Amino acid sequence: MYSFSRFRPCVFAEVFRLCREQIRTSVTLNPRLARSHSQCRLLCCRSVSLLLNLCKPNLLFHRLQFRSFGAISDRKMPQNKKFERLPKDVTPVNYKIRLQPDLTAFTFAGSEEIEVEVKNAVKTIKLNCDEIEIKDAVFKGSSELKGDISYDKEEELALISFPAELKPGKGVLQLSFTGQLNDKMKGFYRSKYTTPDGKERFAAVTQFEATDARRAFPCWDEPAIKATFDVTLVGPKDRVILSNMPVTTETALESDANQKVVTFQRTPIMSTYLLAFVVGEFDYLEDKDSDGVLVRVFTPTGKKEQGRFALEVAVKTLPFYKDYFGIAYPLPKMDLIAIADFSAGAMENWGLVTYRETALLVDPKNTSARVKQWVALVVGHELAHQWFGNLVTMEWWTHLWLNEGFASWIEYLCVDHCFPEYDVWTQFINSDLGRALELDALDNSHPIEVEVGRPSEVDEIFDAISYSKGASVIRMLHDYIGDADFRKGMNLYLNRHKFKNTLTEDLWKALEEASGKPVGTMMGTWTSQKGFPVLKVSQKQDGSSRVLTVEQQKFCADGKAAGDGYMWILPVSVSTSSCPDKPAKTVLVDKASTTITIDNVKPEEWVKVNTGTVGVFRVQYSPDMLDLLIPAIKNKSLPPKDRLGLQNDLYALARAGCCSAVDVLKVTEAYVNEDDFTVWSDLSTSMSSVAVLLQYTEAYPQYKAYARKLFSTIAASVGWDPKPNEGHLMTMLRDLVLTRMGRYGDEPTVAEARKRFEDHVKGTKALPADLRGPVYVTVLTNGDAKVFDQLLELYDKADMQEEKVRISRSLGVTDKKELIQRALEFALSDKVRSQDSVFVIAGVTGSVLGRDMAWKFVKENWKKLYERYEGGFLLSRLVKSTTENFASNDKVAEVRSFFKENPVPAAERTVEQSCENIALNARWLEREEAAVTAYLKNKA
Repeated sequence: MYSFSRFRPCVFAEVFRLCREQIRTSVTLNPRLARSHSQCRLLCCRSVSLLLNLCKPNLLFHRLQFRSFGAISDRKMPQNKKFERLPKDVTPVNYKIRLQPDLTAFTFAGSEEIEVEVKNAVKTIKLNCDEIEIKDAVFKGSSELKGDISYDKEEELALISFPAELKPGKGVLQLSFTGQLNDKMKGFYRSKYTTPDGKERFAAVTQFEATDARRAFPCWDEPAIKATFDVTLVGPKDRVILSNMPVTTETALESDANQKVVTFQRTPIMSTYLLAFVVGEFDYLEDKDSDGVLVRVFTPTGKKEQGRFALEVAVKTLPFYKDYFGIAYPLPKMDLIAIADFSAGAMENWGLVTYRETALLVDPKNTSARVKQWVALVVGHELAHQWFGNLVTMEWWTHLWLNEGFASWIEYLCVDHCFPEYDVWTQFINSDLGRALELDALDNSHPIEVEVGRPSEVDEIFDAISYSKGASVIRMLHDYIGDADFRKGMNLYLNRHKFKNTLTEDLWKALEEASGKPVGTMMGTWTSQKGFPVLKVSQKQDGSSRVLTVEQQKFCADGKAAGDGYMWILPVSVSTSSCPDKPAKTVLVDKASTTITIDNVKPEEWVKVNTGTVGVFRVQYSPDMLDLLIPAIKNKSLPPKDRLGLQNDLYALARAGCCSAVDVLKVTEAYVNEDDFTVWSDLSTSMSSVAVLLQYTEAYPQYKAYARKLFSTIAASVGWDPKPNEGHLMTMLRDLVLTRMGRYGDEPTVAEARKRFEDHVKGTKALPADLRGPVYVTVLTNGDAKVFDQLLELYDKADMQEEKVRISRSLGVTDKKELIQRALEFALSDKVRSQDSVFVIAGVTGSVLGRDMAWKFVKENWKKLYERYEGGFLLSRLVKSTTENFASNDKVAEVRSFFKENPVPAAERTVEQSCENIALNARWLEREEAAVTAYLKNKA
């Protein structure tokens, strides 16, 4: 039962929101305040005192929010000049932009006329500009003034000073400038591709999120400074030229008949990071959705049929979101385009979504079921942003999770609507909730909503917390308030704030109004503090009722107590063996210890906490409760989502030292009859994490035998060849199981893989797309230089990027030193796209030898790698993948020492997370090695 009245939480949440705004406003108006910890603390304490006086009954929540305010005030301030957002004395109303890229010299020339509003008299206009040279600046208002141009390169600013004050009112700032089509996959950049006749060419494309529109044109490059855009692009007459809006005119360039001038309709009011330009060679397919919106999918030339699946998904998805949000798609067209060189998976530019080829293209003969599903999810994610992020935009990057967490949740809702046979909500537990809990258990995690200052801090929060934990808490909230009220709240939120910017509290307010439930109070405990709870559950039988005692405390990856002050408000559901598919009871828990009574439960029946694994927490059962659940795993009377969640919690608890790893391995054996793809996927991930640690011990051969035995039943069931009318999930299960059996050295699997690989190489019988991954991994894990060379030949012949990625990420599974070195060198060769090199290097880290060699390779090539990926999230991926699986305290010191000498501002938190994981690995080995080794030897 909720501990205080329905009215009070609403008041509390609103007061809390106002206090936060008071702090932010004060710091904005008086920047010196932000430099003084003591002053900021004083302001925080005064605000919290107001809360305490208004809402004394809920002392738990006061402590929690005080921690949240403290976290903001304790944030490390930059050692150099303090970051300040752009002044609002002059703001843009409309940009009239003209850009002409040179696809040979890799430069571009540009001009713009920015209609501005001068709100306060100023002599200097300050706006964002990075790696652009402004040639000329003129302001036209009551008079015409020529500006002097200077730059603050550290802060990525251009300062345009005028000889006289600009008076309040409307005016036009005219700029001409030049820039570089860089090769860093950000801003306005060049992307290399090969034409069907083998010629190497370049496209000019964009990636502006988070803060790289300033690399294409001088602008107010902050999400809250919205404007409209009139775009004109000049490029070769034989190229496709695209922007966010439909074309209005297309004419020949007067000075060069080989160039054309393409002008686009004016955009809605929008943020700079959502603008997009493309000049290149593409084919396309088109269709209209049920509301008449034109949808086009652009592909590399000669491959337009590979865009058909994405087109079908997009045509279904736009009407689905229109119905769900109750708001029509706001633009007249929706383009999706595959870009050859692209750092992210995709980017939600309004009306022109850009994708990696592997996230958009589907070849019916050569695309695996896993990749096809991935394409559907990515399309669903990006199209959701057209409303949630584009129509309504976060006010600042602090609220990035509002965009990404929501889109990461609703992509599953969309794909479940389009393809219910995919069972994506069960997969969500593995792919999103599990990832979020793993990262968020670390001491070096961060809250969902994290204060962001300078742009270099933004890249660090494009991570599993903003995306996957954000999605997970929204899933939990949606389940708690129900779909009808959730939809009503979303419609209220989007209509209230369309074409504007919002804070997290604005979403909670709308959902609270729609549902009548304490959304703001509850969700404040999830967004403002890092981590999540573990619920320690014990039981007793009271006649025909089961009485559960539930205690919550912060779950820490090292198993240590987190101290006072961490508490969450969370819905806790309980199911029973008599009705396993839905909760027998749901209770809103808001204190450290709670009693839950479930009626009509017999002594021999099991109860399961967190029905459907919807809650964002771990559950630790008393031994007697766990004993009752094990038979339900074996006979599968426990639903798949719960079988998955149960083992995922157990492995995490064992890693933290909260239970024995041997006991968890014993429970794992109950999954011998498992046949659900997602349960196996999550279980195999957990087992692989144990395998990584046991590679450092003598027990690894016995562990591989243990794993082969566990997988043997399901391997025999799925076989090598699809059965008639086989479903999507069975295809993915076969891929998973054969890959694991091959990696663990099952002799019949290895022999069959070798036979099929030889037939594939000779051209006797091509491997189906879904078998290529497991076969490539198996033959190279158990192969030699000949197999390595054969895979390289297949790579060179491959026409699809998906196949190249599949092969290149498999090269590192070898255990031969000379082949590992070749794989690493291949990663940085001209044959591998820059966007993929990080993942080829990561593919080497699956063995002790490969891990050591990859880390050595990264250190030796650090300057080149840093220059290539500086300021982007791929650098964080590189750091994480090549360091986190070491298992000694010496490695902690080594990694810290290297990055102290080679600072990496965009991945500082990643370095600390990796060091924490290495220390946790070392601790696990010290604690568990002897017992696990003895257990595995007895099983052999």
